[in-house]
Amino acid sequence: MTTPMMLQYRGIKDKAPGTILFYRLGDFYEMFGEDAELAAPILQIALTGRDAGDGKRIAMCGVPYHALDNYLSKLVKAGHKVAICEQVEDAKNAKGIVKRDIIRIVSPGTLTESVSERTNHYLASVYQDTYWGLAFLDLSTGEFSMFQTPDLDVLLTELSRINPAELLLPPELLKKPKPWLGYYCSVRERKTFSGQALQDRFPAQQDLFQEFPVGTQAATALWIYLLETMPGVDPTHIIEITTFRSEHWMFLDQWTRRNLELTESLRGIEKKGTLLSVLDLTQTALGGRLLKHWIEKPLLRQAAIDRRLDVVEELTSDSFLRRDLAKLLSEVYDLERLMGKVSYGTANAKDLLALAQTLALLPEIRTLLTSSSAENLKSNVPHLEGLDSFVSKLQSALNPNPPLSLRDGNIIKTGYSQEVDELRSISTGGKAWVAQLENSERERTGIRSLKIGYNKVFGYYIEITNANAHLSPPDYERKQTLSNAERFITPQLKEYEQKIIGAEEKLKDLEYELLLILREDVRTHIKIVLHIAQVLAEIDVFVSLAEVAVRNHYVRPQIKDDGQILITEGRHPVVEQMLEPSVFVPNDTLMSESLHLALITGPNMAGKSTYMRQVALIVLMAHIGSFVPAKSACITQVDRIFTRVGASDDLAAGQSTFMVEMQEVAHILKYATGKSLIILDEIGRGTATFDGLSIAWAVAEYLVQQPKFNPKTLFATHYHELTHLQDDFSGLFNLHVGVKERGEDIVFLHKILPGKADRSYGIQVARLAGLPQPLLQRAKTLLLELESTEPAPAFSEPPKQVTQFSLFDVPQTHPLLQEISTLPMEDMTARQALQYLFDLRERIQASET
Repeated sequence: MTTPMMLQYRGIKDKAPGTILFYRLGDFYEMFGEDAELAAPILQIALTGRDAGDGKRIAMCGVPYHALDNYLSKLVKAGHKVAICEQVEDAKNAKGIVKRDIIRIVSPGTLTESVSERTNHYLASVYQDTYWGLAFLDLSTGEFSMFQTPDLDVLLTELSRINPAELLLPPELLKKPKPWLGYYCSVRERKTFSGQALQDRFPAQQDLFQEFPVGTQAATALWIYLLETMPGVDPTHIIEITTFRSEHWMFLDQWTRRNLELTESLRGIEKKGTLLSVLDLTQTALGGRLLKHWIEKPLLRQAAIDRRLDVVEELTSDSFLRRDLAKLLSEVYDLERLMGKVSYGTANAKDLLALAQTLALLPEIRTLLTSSSAENLKSNVPHLEGLDSFVSKLQSALNPNPPLSLRDGNIIKTGYSQEVDELRSISTGGKAWVAQLENSERERTGIRSLKIGYNKVFGYYIEITNANAHLSPPDYERKQTLSNAERFITPQLKEYEQKIIGAEEKLKDLEYELLLILREDVRTHIKIVLHIAQVLAEIDVFVSLAEVAVRNHYVRPQIKDDGQILITEGRHPVVEQMLEPSVFVPNDTLMSESLHLALITGPNMAGKSTYMRQVALIVLMAHIGSFVPAKSACITQVDRIFTRVGASDDLAAGQSTFMVEMQEVAHILKYATGKSLIILDEIGRGTATFDGLSIAWAVAEYLVQQPKFNPKTLFATHYHELTHLQDDFSGLFNLHVGVKERGEDIVFLHKILPGKADRSYGIQVARLAGLPQPLLQRAKTLLLELESTEPAPAFSEPPKQVTQFSLFDVPQTHPLLQEISTLPMEDMTARQALQYLFDLRERIQASET
């Protein structure tokens, strides 16, 4: 590379190793060499080449500057980092090649283009010292949070909740990759996790940094990474660092969030079929993100829960207020992300106009709240004031329909700037003058087809067809010859061209300067705008929860700390929406300190899983401050919800279905407390029958035997032997799902009833599933044989001093068993072992006769 441009390119490229460099060249971002060869197939654009000097060529491809967001997103989502190189001086003032430099490095975590409106896009950082520290930042909204914990599992639970697009790690943590599987990881030098960068930037939060030193180290690395990837940018929309304390929020691990389908369906990341899909009638992106956050982090403090319920109750009783607020909120733009764009200098005139239009709604919203009887909502009115004059300034300055580009003019409204008005008059008046000149020249020359045009190369010109070229006056100076026409200029046209073009260029430059001034003015209001955004988001969520409550006939739950869950005619909030009205069968729930483990039996498809999830979702909804689907509900404070539902392999970790199941159970028993709610749906199915039964039995015992440990537990099982535990433990009680028999068929009643199920109805369920009739008949025959030959487990009341109960009575050892136990199996061939089995069978048959 020996040309001046290629030498400049190489110097800039060396500043950002490991990235694809977007090199601004005119109206395109060009990529060269290996970058071009890598990017072209991903972006599905043509790969070409250009001269690199010394007779050599280099691969090249490019994308239009105005389509940057789309192409940038494709490369980053493909796992690449992109360095954006812009011209940093005006080409008109350049001496030699125009100066260029990298203005931004875009990675998966710093991407702000093409991100989901209703989901946060996090960059995260993890550090380990005496504690584990986690920090995460959404660059598009300015949300910056951190916390620390002594427990890696707790950190991984929070990490899975935020699901960062990129994770920063020191080298020693990346050497142990298992916890970070599935995340896009970037290694950062250990020194970037220390220093005073955060303390200097947020001096008012020194107490926070002292209380959470390891979380601060994680946050420091994140902040330094942000400054490195956005040189010269002051992210003023990041106004504070927040943290959270475990005693304020309900603990929901990744399995619970998945199994309850809170925000993502088990069928994928789609929203349909989730609790969020039912509760989300929000009108704004602000409200949508906040509601998702509330669902993922329910409250624990009763006062905070009741405050939310009070607001929802106010709104449920005023349909006009709900309607009017929803209408106004539907016109609200995403203030958080608008402030993000202002902060890092990419906001255009349309963005500022969107800000003005949103803030202009505040007087109407204040009026609605003030005139309503919703006392709790009225407290928000003072938080929606103080920007009326600023809004008027923006509205008076900005053209109501500005272009996307910052430098194409037509940004500033007429009447805002005298200088803009004068230049605009010259520009528009000049165009009228050109049209007038065209008419006068046609009359002077007699050439009716004469026309005046313009292009960037020659400027204004007079065009005459070849047939009329001989009629051109002497003062016409030939400028260009075409195949069928000649183009001329005149001194008069050239003089006015300079005046018009000069005015247009000055106008565009002036409008750009005025826009930058307005943008800086907005920057000074970022803090108050973000506070308003938070208030509007909360109002939006409250209106949504109230509207859902009214439409779906929810009731206000009572939140107490009495250890009881009392639900009358509870319904599953998601399933009932998928059925016709009144089809869903409601069920009651009664659990207390003295009755805290419900053992649920019944056939598959009868509704056990739906019922258990229903109880968990009603409890969770109450803790986010939502009304619940029931006739009445009194919910004790629950600190954690756990679920053990379904079974699947973890192939990436090399773990079987049974191992995954056991790990989930171990996790629950490790972290559950006496205030937890546990959902156990079939334990022990991934191993041999007696192994599974033994484990399920032991888990049930553990949950009812531990002193001062009586979590509310719903335990569904096919092991009917466990139902006898009700006789031994006062805290355990049996429930079953009602079934009605009609000959060989069954009808599921979907009703949860006291007591144990008499049968499992497996063959009847198989018939409903459509298995072939011969197969069903064979299964029925085998079932009868098994039931007649296999002895039922014997249950006897255990001695009082014994704390673990025997599953079966152990018989005296049979002589044949003693003989088999002494066989030298390791010395026998397969043929010898088979012959022994035949002999053994003959001896047994002989003894029976």
